[in-house]
Amino acid sequence: MKFSIGEFSRITSLSIKTLRLYHEKGILIPSEVDEFTGYRYYSEANIEQARTIRILKEYDFSLAEIKEILGECSEESELLEQLIKKKSEIEAKISRYEDVSRSIELIIQKETESKMKTEPEFEIEEKEVETKLIAGYRMKGKYSDVGKAYGILARHLGKEINGKAMNLYYDAEYKEDDADFEPCFPVRKGKNSDKISVRELKGGKCVSLIHKGPYETLGESYKKIYSYINEKKYTAKIPSREIYIKGPGMIFKGNSSNYLTEIQLLIEE
Repeated sequence: MKFSIGEFSRITSLSIKTLRLYHEKGILIPSEVDEFTGYRYYSEANIEQARTIRILKEYDFSLAEIKEILGECSEESELLEQLIKKKSEIEAKISRYEDVSRSIELIIQKETESKMKTEPEFEIEEKEVETKLIAGYRMKGKYSDVGKAYGILARHLGKEINGKAMNLYYDAEYKEDDADFEPCFPVRKGKNSDKISVRELKGGKCVSLIHKGPYETLGESYKKIYSYINEKKYTAKIPSREIYIKGPGMIFKGNSSNYLTEIQLLIEE
């Protein structure tokens, strides 16, 4: 008994386009091809092959894998090893997708909570900052080099980091190329290593202002805070501090207009 490609398509619920593709790929070869017309004809054995292919496709086997299986396996018992392997692959994918899903959910939750919060109005305030343990990487150069230092600190300290990234500025003025500054993190514990200094950063009374916006506009907030200090006749201590409450993410830079940077100037009254 032989069937035309149209009849075979009806019997197997496979489109003619799909049957032609399977033929070209060597997956489901017609029992006969007319040498003059090129018409394809299929046998009852082809029907069983088509059924097997449909099942394997439903089980997420690729066409290349199906071709290999059909070439190597003649009985269902011989499929067992391939099915066990595919089951392990699917379980590994499920586990990975679950991890990815949880990570995405945390990002969504974090951003949703952030948007729900009332937009704060930031004012200059005087407050006491506590002494804290930090790990710093002091350097001289351009301010734009700060990212390299944070990378070194993160690799060295890992899970011991327990606070927002900070920067200490040892110059009283802005410098182009030879600025003296120290990127740092609050840490639970740590040891000095190469240029990394683990120590207590002394606290005290400070004048603080949270700046919202890109780092390029920090000068506006520095103007406000220095005006306040001069009016109060305070003396600002060195180093000044910046704490990066919200900034670029690991993957996306985000909207710089939403960056939050706290400027802290410890003072002598």
